[in-house]
Amino acid sequence: MSEEDVKSKSLVPYVAIAVVLIVVIGAVLFWPADKPIEPVPPVDVPVTTIPEVEPLPMPEEEPMEEEPEVMPEPEVEPEPIPEPEPVDTSDGAVKTELLKLSDYGELARLLVNDDLLQRFVITTNNLADEELPANHQVLAKPDQAFRTFQQADKEWIDPASYKRYTPYVDVLESLDPESLEQLYQEYKPAINEIFAEISSPGQDFDETLIEAIDLLLDTPEVPMPVEVYTDSVMFKFKDQRLEALAAPQKQLLRTGPENMRRIKAKLRELRTAIAADQE
Repeated sequence: MSEEDVKSKSLVPYVAIAVVLIVVIGAVLFWPADKPIEPVPPVDVPVTTIPEVEPLPMPEEEPMEEEPEVMPEPEVEPEPIPEPEPVDTSDGAVKTELLKLSDYGELARLLVNDDLLQRFVITTNNLADEELPANHQVLAKPDQAFRTFQQADKEWIDPASYKRYTPYVDVLESLDPESLEQLYQEYKPAINEIFAEISSPGQDFDETLIEAIDLLLDTPEVPMPVEVYTDSVMFKFKDQRLEALAAPQKQLLRTGPENMRRIKAKLRELRTAIAADQE
């Protein structure tokens, strides 16, 4: 049955009602008037005398029963809605909640023990500003030192240096993105309070977090090996295009191509979860 047939069929009752109304109205307005009635001649009727009858005594009125007084039902006050318990934002509570998101024991060792929420907010804000936080890391530093090797009078990053970041990437991959996003929403009021103290008026932390994620996702892929040099203070990329990248992007490059690929995949999952929550 076509859509037009369905619509036509659905209109049948309304068309029938309209037709009946028109017929009734037409009958009232246009029905021919009745013929006039001819008068009937009078007829003589004999008068009969009716004897008087004593009136019957009126029945005694029975007293009306008083209706029982209806007492109003007592008003029942609605039970007060319990206020939600405040979220525990202490370092111990935050760390405990984070550890619940992963069964990977290394997370307990890598997480710092103090100012976790504040470190997270400051780190996110710095990353969005294309800077690295100096003393506000959420995770402990790697135990192994950065290593290079010499070849053909040039200095290259030793692939062994990339392995020192593998435990961090393993921890990141062990976190469920939906659970992590739910925990983020739970602590969001406290996070917004911290962010309001360090940001400009009107700035939104969600947008800042997405900016930080996007910055890391924009880090380019580079072929191996990667040449570096020292300026007596720190290692720098020999390729000026890489050296011109933002500090967080250069740090991501130092984790190695495989770790960077895994980190980006997890960041995309987290970004998708946050963006979906904003819609």
